Amino acid sequence: MTANPFTPTFGVTPPLLVAREEELEVFVEGLEDGIGSPGRAMLITGTRGSGKTVLLNSIEDAARTRGWLVVSGTTAVGVANELATTRIAELLHQHDPGARTFPPTGGSAGAAGFTAGTQGAYENQVPLPTLNFRSGLERLADVADTRLGAGVLISLDEVHSSAISDLREITQAVQHSFREGRQVALVAAGLPSSVNDLLSDDVTSFLRRAERFTLGPIPAAAVRSALADPITLAGRSIAPAALELAVEGTRGYPFLIQLVGHRSWRVQPKKPEITFEHARVGIDGAIRRAGRMIHEPALQDLSDVDRSFLAAMAIDEGPSQIADIAERMSVDLNYANQYRRRLLAAEMIVPSGRGRLSFTLPYLRDYLNDHTVTEALSDGSAQQ
Repeated sequence: MTANPFTPTFGVTPPLLVAREEELEVFVEGLEDGIGSPGRAMLITGTRGSGKTVLLNSIEDAARTRGWLVVSGTTAVGVANELATTRIAELLHQHDPGARTFPPTGGSAGAAGFTAGTQGAYENQVPLPTLNFRSGLERLADVADTRLGAGVLISLDEVHSSAISDLREITQAVQHSFREGRQVALVAAGLPSSVNDLLSDDVTSFLRRAERFTLGPIPAAAVRSALADPITLAGRSIAPAALELAVEGTRGYPFLIQLVGHRSWRVQPKKPEITFEHARVGIDGAIRRAGRMIHEPALQDLSDVDRSFLAAMAIDEGPSQIADIAERMSVDLNYANQYRRRLLAAEMIVPSGRGRLSFTLPYLRDYLNDHTVTEALSDGSAQQ
C-alpha cells in the first residue's frame, strides 16, 4: 500500500508548496540584489495553520541552495544566547579555518567547543572574545562572505513579546550588521497579535521597515493542484466531484488542505480512486481534528471577554452585526468595540460589510457552537 502523501503536522513541508511564490521571490531577490535590499528583512504573519513555518522552511532551503548559512530557532526566552552558543558556534567551527576546540572557562564545552563564557584562540593566538549573539553573527557573516561568497540568514519562528529582550538583542545585532555592510538577512514569523506587539517596541522599530507578508487563504485553483497532484504521484486518483468537494472543504486554508487530503486518503486507502463519499468522510474528520489542533489553542490565547465576543458571533449563521454582539454580551456598544478591535488585530475576525464581522479561522463557528457558546454567554465573563 502506497504511503499517504499528505502531511497534516505543523511545520512539516507538504509534498507541494502552492501560492507562496511571491514571498519566496521577494526573499530570493533580496539575496541576489545585495546589501540594502528590502527583502533581507522580512516578517511573515498569519493565523495558526496558515503555513508560516512551512514558508520559513522553504526560505531556509532557498538560502542554503545559494550557499548561505542558516541560523534558525523558535523564539523563547534565552533564544539569543542559545543560538550564539549552539548553531552559530557550530557553523563557526565548521567554516572558520582558524577555529580550534576551546577549553571552557566556566561550564562544560559543547560539541563544537563553544559555550557561553568560553574563550579560546585562533591559530595566530589572538584571543577570541566571549561569544554572544552579536559577536558570533558578525564573525560568522565575515567568514561566510570571505570563504563562501555568501551570507547568514537568521530565521525565527513564533516570535512573541514574552522574549522581547532576546528579540531586541537579535534585531540590534542584525541592524548593526546591515549598517556595516555585512551579508545578513532576517526572516521572522508569528501570529499577527505577536508581531504587532513586537513592532510597537521602540528597540525593534527597524523591523517596521521590513517586508511584511500576511498569509491568507489559497486560491481554489492552487488548492486543486495541492490535493490532486500528490494523489496522482502516489499512484491513486480522485473523482472530479470528490476533488471539488475536498477543495471546498479546505476553505483555502493550508493546514486543512493537508488534513482533508490525509483523512480522505485514509478512508479506503487500498481503493484506486478517492470517491465523493471518501472526501465527505475525510472532511468531517478533518474538521474535528482542526478543532483540537487549531481552534483550541487559538481560543486559549484569548481573554474570557474575547471568547465571549466570539461566542456571541457564533450564534449567527453568517456575518454578525456589532450591535447584536453587544446585546448578547449585555454590554454597551463602546465596550464591545474595544474587543472588536482586539480581535481584528489578532486576525481572529475580519470586517464583512458595514458594521458586520466574520470569523477568520474556518469552521470556528462550528467549533464554538459545539463546545463553548452556552457556557461563554451564561457565565457572566463578558462583564467587567
